[in-house]
Parts: sequence; structure tokens; C-alpha cells
Amino acid sequence: MSQDTSGPGAGEEATRRYYDSSDVDAFYNAVWGGEDIHTGIYAHTDEPIADASRRTVERVADRLADCLGPGHTVLDLGAGYGGTARYLAGRFGCRVVALNLSAAQNERHRKTNVAHGLDSAIEVVTGSFHDIPYPDGHFHAVCSLEAFCHSADRAKVLGEAVRVLKPGGALAFTDLMAAEDTPAEVLYRAVSRLGVEALATPSFYVGRLTELALADIDFDDHSNQLFNHYTRLTDETGKREPELREVISHDYLDHLLENLPLWVDAAGREQLRWGIIHARRAQ
Repeated sequence: MSQDTSGPGAGEEATRRYYDSSDVDAFYNAVWGGEDIHTGIYAHTDEPIADASRRTVERVADRLADCLGPGHTVLDLGAGYGGTARYLAGRFGCRVVALNLSAAQNERHRKTNVAHGLDSAIEVVTGSFHDIPYPDGHFHAVCSLEAFCHSADRAKVLGEAVRVLKPGGALAFTDLMAAEDTPAEVLYRAVSRLGVEALATPSFYVGRLTELALADIDFDDHSNQLFNHYTRLTDETGKREPELREVISHDYLDHLLENLPLWVDAAGREQLRWGIIHARRAQ
């Protein structure tokens, strides 16, 4: 079970600095479209990254569908720019609480919600998924897309997510994970950009959810998407390097161009795992 063992505080500060950066904001806006910044599920290898990323949101939403509708509330942990929150509110007519560390992302999220007429349906909260500021059993569903990889205490994150879930409620999340037999040091150069020392594994998450007495635990394994996703990111970043240098610092872009191929290599060697983990809280 690959798990960073340092306290959550240092990891949170690194995550906050990362996502509050204007360089990071400009990169995600230019290459991902600034709406959904997730690993994509691709219909074909050359599909736009933003389209594949939206498909991931749709698949996660499918796992929550029977718990959501008008009068129901879902919690999105690590909500980013709010693409998932807007999709859930628009599709299900539910209320969404979007919890996220980055004040910069949250400001953009709120403005975009207003532009889409969804500000009354989505509450954007600046806070930590290590200490969710809501009472036990508050939400009909909880979701997260590639946020737990930034945590230095993923067991606590899952405990908090389950704590605020109503009996019978649904949990669904994606995350970047290590293959079960991949030593943490093999991936360290790649994952250090995330502000952690190691990734969790699928067995860590499934084991923790079992300990938390959740039911119907399953892992929709889409690890076969990783090589194409990181190849697309690397190629797109390289192709658009001249225009990116106009809006992103040279140091940040140089680091990206060095780091992204590490993810391509790890994916090609099948050292990474990714997909949708979902479960239910017992009635």
C-alpha cells in the first residue's frame, strides 16, 4: 500500500501553492480548457483532452446517479475549477458543495457558476478534505476526481468522506495510483511534482473502504487510458510551447516538459493505475 506518511499540513500547503500559481492556471486553461482537469477516457487516441476529461466526469456521475436529483446534495472534494460541480448540478438538478483548497481556483469557480446561472445551486467552500466542515451523514453522495493523490493522509481523507455520507449514499472517485508491485522510489521523480512522496494503490483504497464498512466496493480499471493521456499531454504541450511561453514562466514550462515524459514512461511500463473506485455506505 503506497502511502506518504508525512502529516497532511505540509502536503496541503504544497497543493495550495501549486494550484494558486498563475503558471498552473494558465497551463490548465490552455491545454485542458480550464473546465475539467482530469485524466481522460478517450474514444479515440487523438480526441481533444478536454472532451476525454469530460467523459471521465460523466462516468463518475453515472456511479452516483441513483443517489442524486432535486432536493439531494453531493460533495465534490478537490473541486478545482468546478467543471464536475456544474455538470452534476445541470444533469441532476441537485445541490453541490464544492470543497477546494485553492482560493484562486475557487474565485474563478464562483465567477463561472454565475456566468452559467448555477451560483444558487453550487456552494464553493475553501477548505480541506482532511477536515470536512460538515456534520456526519450530511450528503447523499460524495465524489472526487484526481485530488486524493495530493494528500499525505489518504486514510483520513476516506474516513472524512465516509463520515459525511448518509446511510445508503454513494461514493465515487478517481485517483492516480501506483501499480501494486511498483516501489515508491520508482515513481518519486514523477510524483514529487504533486507535493507527495508516493501514490496510493488500488488495494489501499479498497482495503480502507472495507475497514470503513462500505458495501458494493468496486474499481472500474481504466489504467489502459494512461499512456495515451500522458502522451497527448506531452505532445500538446510540446506543440504549443511557443504560445505557452507567452503566458507561462519559462521555469515552469521547462519543468513540465521534463516531468511529463516521466509519466508517459511510467504508464508505458504499467507502473501506474487509474480508474473509478466506487462504493456505498450501508443503510
